[in-house]
Amino acid sequence: MQIRSTIFAATAIAVAAMSLGGCATKDFVREQVGVLDTKVQANQSAAEANQSATKSTLDQHQAQLSKLDQTSQEALNRATAAGKLAEGKFLYSMVLSDDSVKFPADSAKLSKEAEDRLNSFVEKLKTDNRNVYLEIQGHTDALGSVTANQRLGQARAEAVRVFMSKHGVPLNRMATISYGKDDPVADNKTRDGRAQNRRVVLVVMS
Repeated sequence: MQIRSTIFAATAIAVAAMSLGGCATKDFVREQVGVLDTKVQANQSAAEANQSATKSTLDQHQAQLSKLDQTSQEALNRATAAGKLAEGKFLYSMVLSDDSVKFPADSAKLSKEAEDRLNSFVEKLKTDNRNVYLEIQGHTDALGSVTANQRLGQARAEAVRVFMSKHGVPLNRMATISYGKDDPVADNKTRDGRAQNRRVVLVVMS
């Protein structure tokens, strides 16, 4: 009987202690939950900011890729219309910018640097040993008249075509087109931008 009384008393004391501490425990829990909510909100804000920055970068890259895809698709359409392709499939492209081609002003003469790069390109085509079709696209900066730039772009593309023909690429597997100054990839208001726009693009298709 005495043991039962002791157990009952101990239980009562424990229940009383829990009752007295209930309010303090609830306040503590609310405090901790508030801290966690603040951290979660901060993390969400940071994540949203990072997501926004990432989306902006992806949008820029996608715009560049879309432009390349459109140019390649136009080349494919021309090649298909000319009956030059069996599959009509874009493989890759190579860009010879002013830094590597180094055309003299108002000239279509290939530099030593340009010839070296084209030699390497021809060797790659031979190593790949595939029947491919090339469209050679000539581009200029915005200086000069539309007519002059159209002729200059064509002359530079033709210079590349003739050089590659002399090094084993069949003429009937290549075509040239001049965009003149109509398809810039950089701002023509700056010197560096104009240098990027003076280029020859070789689009390789199967």
